[in-house]
Amino acid sequence: MMHAKGGGMLSLTTLAALAAVQSPALAEKGKPALTAHSEETGLPLTAEQQSVSFDHAALAWEILPDSETIKGDATLSLTVKRPIERIQFDLDRNLPVSAIMIGGAPLAAERWRNPEGQLVIDLPRTYAAGDKIAVRIVYGGTPHVAVRAPWDGGFVWAKTPGGDPWVATAVQGEGCDLFWPCFDNSLVEIPVVDLAITVPKGLSAPSNGRLMGVDTLADGRTRWRWQTHNPNNYAIALNIAPYGELKADYRSRFGNTVPLSFYYLTGNEEKAKGLFAEFAPTLDFFETMIGPYPFADEKLGVAETPHLGMEHQTINAYGNGYRKSAEGYDSLFQHELAHEWFGNQLTNADWDDMWLHEGLGTYMQPLYAEWRGGRIAYLAAMAAQRPQIANAHPIVAGRSRTEDEVYSPETGPGQDIYVKGSWVMHTLRGLIGDEAFFTTLRRVVYGTPDPKPGNFAPRFSSTDEFVKIAKEESGRDLGWFFDVYLRSAALPKLVATQSGARLNLAWQAPGGVAFAMPIDIAIGGDVVSVPMADGTGSIALPDAKAHYVLDPEGKILRQSDDVDAFQDWMKEVQAARADAAKSGS
Repeated sequence: MMHAKGGGMLSLTTLAALAAVQSPALAEKGKPALTAHSEETGLPLTAEQQSVSFDHAALAWEILPDSETIKGDATLSLTVKRPIERIQFDLDRNLPVSAIMIGGAPLAAERWRNPEGQLVIDLPRTYAAGDKIAVRIVYGGTPHVAVRAPWDGGFVWAKTPGGDPWVATAVQGEGCDLFWPCFDNSLVEIPVVDLAITVPKGLSAPSNGRLMGVDTLADGRTRWRWQTHNPNNYAIALNIAPYGELKADYRSRFGNTVPLSFYYLTGNEEKAKGLFAEFAPTLDFFETMIGPYPFADEKLGVAETPHLGMEHQTINAYGNGYRKSAEGYDSLFQHELAHEWFGNQLTNADWDDMWLHEGLGTYMQPLYAEWRGGRIAYLAAMAAQRPQIANAHPIVAGRSRTEDEVYSPETGPGQDIYVKGSWVMHTLRGLIGDEAFFTTLRRVVYGTPDPKPGNFAPRFSSTDEFVKIAKEESGRDLGWFFDVYLRSAALPKLVATQSGARLNLAWQAPGGVAFAMPIDIAIGGDVVSVPMADGTGSIALPDAKAHYVLDPEGKILRQSDDVDAFQDWMKEVQAARADAAKSGS
């Protein structure tokens, strides 16, 4: 997710330069205000929410750009697992409910309430285990406007260069309840979701899954109907504009066909063709390195948006201005596509496991650079990430956390789940080798080491499962590795001392862990590996003045005096700029 609060892989100045002109009529960023409940995502499920399972959701909206309001109509079908007398859905109270029906029968207004963003419904009777409930909720109003999507969630009401409405949602940080009634928790994925989006004449509404039809209404409005399976709650997305569409069928190396669609703003067709040409080779990279595209029976879709980007299962948001990186590809498109595997196919069991999305997704970019340009491109990409690692908080806390706790650099790892997570993968790959490393990734993503179309389904995973699989595939105990890199903030330090022609090495790791990381040393034209089984080792040099280089290919994430000095200097520069801005100089 290119969105992290307090972090992200692209600068805020870049985001601002790419942002669309906001409508001057009504949209006020950050309004209407959210309750504390609606601002948060990943809160624990209530007892009643844990007592039911989702079977289906039918979500319908009418989008009214002129007034920047929406009308919503959601039918949520549930199976009861334990007896319940009430049920709760998370829904922003700025979208007041006008009617609720249970099994088609109207419910009296006094039987529901939503003071703080959790809609509580007193059911007409006690429902027993095995019962089915269909809850229809009719609602609408002025949805929360994002302050700076996608870092902050909500609606974006914008205008295209031609003055037409351009609307998008991005709610990963605050959750699905910003525009539809849901269980706002990452552990909830609804098996089948049908979407119906009604928009003004001349506009399109690409969304998740397969297009089931477009209905033209008597007044010229159109209703776009989609169906998707097992989406992350925050992945449901609205995209509305006068879009053109580029389409193609991709013949996978696994023998199946993947429909490709890019919805671009009219007027951007030539640029869009350039980006669309990247779809097939990037997909081939992911299918070769990781495995089959997970949603081939629906589509690989991208929609141009007035915000930077976000993974929205089968309809990723793209607002990168058609910029290519120095390596020759669009890094934002590639990163968001990575989340179809690390985020949508593999979903975090808890926000504390979010590095599985962001770290693995970020590591795919150096890997793609290597795929395209060889080892030098890979190492250059890794080197560019290294100074961004802060090491202020561990990547994993070992307890349930909310999205804000993880993405905020004050309370959690922030950007480190991206760049430090990527470097942890780089170091792990060097330690256990490509075969064990990529088999570990496939098992975590698909639940099988041999994924093929039809033999896997979207799944949840956790840090503990990743560690377990990595141990199994490598055939070695890696507890020391993950304790240091995931559960500690500080990096291991390699101390080198010389006694004549003898070079002595010792790892100093957080918590006194015996850090058994072997180290390569370049001496002259040779590279020698020192085992360091107990965290120490030594090697004879040709003579006392011999030049040597520790870890010459940068395989290991470790403390660096040079990086620390650079980061300290950058902090001084940023502080000086802030002081100058305050003084107006």
